Amino acid sequence: MPKKILHLEGLAVFVFSIYLYWINDFSWLLFFLLLFAPDLSIVGYTINNVFGARLYNLFHTYIIPLSVIFLGLFLSNATFLAIGIIWMAHIGMDRLVGFGLKYPTHFKDNHLDRL
Repeated sequence: MPKKILHLEGLAVFVFSIYLYWINDFSWLLFFLLLFAPDLSIVGYTINNVFGARLYNLFHTYIIPLSVIFLGLFLSNATFLAIGIIWMAHIGMDRLVGFGLKYPTHFKDNHLDRL
């Protein structure tokens, strides 16, 4: 049951992010260009599993995109706001399909598979 709740939570974040992006009338081209940008963090796995997991998790936790969104709101900066929302959408989409935060043992070991 907790696993299903986390997947639904990912769906909620993904849908809400798309809604926020849409009501702000941001560029959909930018959205689709940046939607998978956080996945570039998997290059950390070329060094080793521990570094790869840390780098991946850094780019796949809600803390940084929420900070970027806050900065966008605080500074009235539409670019920061758009990037933060896209980043949140990416994480929500990942959680929806079962990609979670990684354990250092193996790329496929994540918090959604261990529940």
